[in-house]
Amino acid sequence: MPGPLTIPESNCDVLIVGAGPAGLMTAAWMARCGINARVVDKRGTKVFNGQADGLQCRTLEIFDSFGFADRAWKESNHMLEFCMWNPGLDGVLRRSDRIPDTMPGISRFTECVLHQGRVERFFLDHMKQHSNIEVERGVLPESLEIDESKAEDVAAYPITVKLRHLTDEEAQPEQSKASSSKLQDGLFRSNLAPDDTDDLIRKSKGKDGSEEIVHAKYVVGCDGAHSWTRRQLGFEMQGEATDFIWGVLDIVPITNFPDIRSRCAIHSENNGSIMVIPRENGLVRLYIQLKEIVPDASGRADRSKITPEVILKAAQRTLSPYTLSYVHCDWWTAYQIGQRVATDFDKCQRVFLAGDAVHTHSPKAGQGMNISMQDGYNLGWKIAAAVNGRSPRSILRTYQSERRRIAQDLIAFDHHLSRLYSKRPAKDVMDTEGVSMEEFKAAFLKGHMFTTGLTVDYGGSMLVAKQGETNVKAGKQHLAANVPLGMRFPSFKVMNQADSRPWHFQERLPSDGRWRIILFAGNISSPAQKERVEKFCAALDKPSSFLHRFTPASEPIDSVIEILTVHSAKRYETELLRDFPEILHPFSETRGWAYDKVYVDDESYHEGHGQAYKNYGVNAERGCVVALRPDQYVGWVGELEDVADLEGFFGGVLLERK
Repeated sequence: MPGPLTIPESNCDVLIVGAGPAGLMTAAWMARCGINARVVDKRGTKVFNGQADGLQCRTLEIFDSFGFADRAWKESNHMLEFCMWNPGLDGVLRRSDRIPDTMPGISRFTECVLHQGRVERFFLDHMKQHSNIEVERGVLPESLEIDESKAEDVAAYPITVKLRHLTDEEAQPEQSKASSSKLQDGLFRSNLAPDDTDDLIRKSKGKDGSEEIVHAKYVVGCDGAHSWTRRQLGFEMQGEATDFIWGVLDIVPITNFPDIRSRCAIHSENNGSIMVIPRENGLVRLYIQLKEIVPDASGRADRSKITPEVILKAAQRTLSPYTLSYVHCDWWTAYQIGQRVATDFDKCQRVFLAGDAVHTHSPKAGQGMNISMQDGYNLGWKIAAAVNGRSPRSILRTYQSERRRIAQDLIAFDHHLSRLYSKRPAKDVMDTEGVSMEEFKAAFLKGHMFTTGLTVDYGGSMLVAKQGETNVKAGKQHLAANVPLGMRFPSFKVMNQADSRPWHFQERLPSDGRWRIILFAGNISSPAQKERVEKFCAALDKPSSFLHRFTPASEPIDSVIEILTVHSAKRYETELLRDFPEILHPFSETRGWAYDKVYVDDESYHEGHGQAYKNYGVNAERGCVVALRPDQYVGWVGELEDVADLEGFFGGVLLERK
């Protein structure tokens, strides 16, 4: 008789569990940085309908850094107005206010909506363009072990994961049978549904050829609110659930409600609330409070009682006297509001958790997909840098310190906002049980900048040279007043010195794993300032400088740290090759001079003056130097003479290359 089959074993640098937005964002970094990575997901297919849909300003900026924001921008529905509807003194529903959905001038993008499946497609296409990484579907982990004695060995593969390969039938989730129709529903992904991972493993056990062993340097668990990875690590979620149950419909509405194509918050007198999100392709998403669905003694609602028909009737009651019906429903689901954050985000800086695996909340603020992707955006480049030997492993400690505080801020914000959505409006100032609509508006406006993702402010660390951080010399924030340390580098229009084309500066900061030095060269027409710039460049161009020490001899000088220059002199009074040292526009035999690295803050032919120096808060005569992390966040600010301090900053985050 033949003996038992040998389970195949292999090594990979990074194993990503879960191919949702957080997992694919992490995988995008692996693809761009040339990392040997695998992505597994227990579902047989990607998302095609429904799920998350809101794309905030910062998320679109990140998409642009990967090169596909234009696809999302073109396909999505742009939300420009937020309308509030409340009952008047006579109880009749009326529009009480209108405000911009996105505050003007804060970003080159505004909030838009596009369903999660299209977002996943953009990531998959990006990965295919830059690597051979593909999502392995119908594959899930069965066991995970960490050899902690090897955790600090950069060459080791201390994590052992047994993977199980499912059949196509096993990998297909069972749709709800609550509705008589054949509508696609999302209840199997909802927090109202139990996790099915253990059942899938149990059903598939004992089948030959269905197992493999993977030895990994790093594992990233992006496997949702029920996270299998989190359970293996023994981490808990802290927080609370509420009794508020909400249904979701993606429909083409037939209605006489006048603001159906604007984002709306609708509070009825006694029939709950609705949030209206106008979608692409004529769809509208309705979040509808289901007051008649009450959790049982265990705190769990009976999802068999929730159908599209039940959700629609609740919406009709809330929207009265306006009418609402539909012929086409694209997707539906329901969820129970809860706010929780994981106790820990990583184990030994080897196994990490991201997205819903470490924070859960309501969709009211449009943050779920955005915050999850930004977790992956923060973590991915750090793991890639540790794997390829560009940075020390110690940078990985900053993932939890930076992202857990953001998650806690999100939970606090969502806790307040979701209750304002779920409670009835107050009848008068003495009605303490109801919600004041002035309070609701104030909460929306206060949280507006938070929801855009533009207020993320990372604390002092080896990656952010803030005052009080003992490991690095603090940056001189006053030199660039509007470029805050620890925050994303804002974007204003600058003009290319060589060809006069205007660019948003952020467009010149692709997510390719490189650090950047932004040289605000000031008024290069001034002899004294030109001398300062030349001394700065000469210091960086020395063979012994950090720029050369951190760049392998076989690679271009801008492959690890790229220098981008913005000066404030008149463009027609300056010449790229005459007035700027070669290190600012390095020469290559294959690409010639680098004409895409020097920019000017001057009047363009067709788009006016970007006023970059003014907007960045930088002195137009003397300039300054800014160091950016690979994720566009500001790490250090200093004078052109502070080369030693700049070297000290980079010396803490980069390793010398052989």
